[in-house]
Amino acid sequence: MVALLEPLQAPVDPIDALRRIAFLLERTRAGTYRVEAFRKAVGTLRRLDDDEVRERAEAGTLQEIDGIGKSTSGVVAEAVAGELPSYLASLQEKSGGPLVEGGEGMYAALRGDCHLHSDWSDGGSPIDEMVLTGVELGHDWMVLTDHSPSLRVANGLSGERLRTQLKIVDGVNRSLGGQFTLLKGIEVDILDDGSLDQTDDMLGRLDLVTASVHSKLRMNRAPMTTRMVAAVSNPRVNVLGHCTGRLVTGSRGTRPESEFDARAVFEACAEHDTAVEINSRPERCDPPDGLVSLALEIGCLFSIDSDAHAPGQLDMKAYGCERAERLGVPADRVVTTWDVDRLRAWASPST
Repeated sequence: MVALLEPLQAPVDPIDALRRIAFLLERTRAGTYRVEAFRKAVGTLRRLDDDEVRERAEAGTLQEIDGIGKSTSGVVAEAVAGELPSYLASLQEKSGGPLVEGGEGMYAALRGDCHLHSDWSDGGSPIDEMVLTGVELGHDWMVLTDHSPSLRVANGLSGERLRTQLKIVDGVNRSLGGQFTLLKGIEVDILDDGSLDQTDDMLGRLDLVTASVHSKLRMNRAPMTTRMVAAVSNPRVNVLGHCTGRLVTGSRGTRPESEFDARAVFEACAEHDTAVEINSRPERCDPPDGLVSLALEIGCLFSIDSDAHAPGQLDMKAYGCERAERLGVPADRVVTTWDVDRLRAWASPST
């Protein structure tokens, strides 16, 4: 489908082999501890001279380097020897195929992602690795949406940290030379009264805002409806993230849907041109099919997003694409199929 999912063949660069292993583990939701070893080894190798890596591989002393363990040293040694590492070959065979059947047409139409996290909040990788993977997946743009300050468990960004991050985004875009665009964004918490967990000044500096409920998910139906309608009616909000807050599987267990008047919320979304997110994380699968169909009937826009917390999870949009295509969502109603200029024009509160 895209270059990053084409199997690597020998000879392969050791860093490329380690990155591909991490990617494949992440896209299939492997345990964090397994992934971290390979991501850490990538960082270590990037600081070393190629000759030193080769000499240590041949001498069998790679594990003497901090950040290189038994599994990762084996991968590096095999790659240096001109072989396809056996660990990588096995993963490509078992986990290199499509994540889901269906949705290929929608996936091919995607141009970006309005919801992803870096290690600035609760993501596992730095911004540049998220961007590099997005480029390799064929994206034209992505919106960096780390959490807002009240979500302390996720290391949400204060206004000061967000200002610093925006300067880094500018630097990333300068280095990309217009070949890819990293947009400035946030996943802002919807507070109890429907206000947003960041100042208007800071929100005004962003290209796009995804707003989500993370607290008091069991709020009674009427106040929850009022809360959500207020948020999606805010001219600064562009995308309503994982609207029911449910969890259907995964290591965090399950959680029921929040109770709210979905018709009222989606009608407000349609009125204010706020997209309803189709959150692609398998543990969320949010909103449920029935609510996607309701939002489609009402006339809402949609945003098929990965909610990625690691580079490999960017590919999870395949799950959202399958659902959208199966439920009859037209590609032109999905903002993540739009080019960056159209997206920016739509997301601007002045339009």
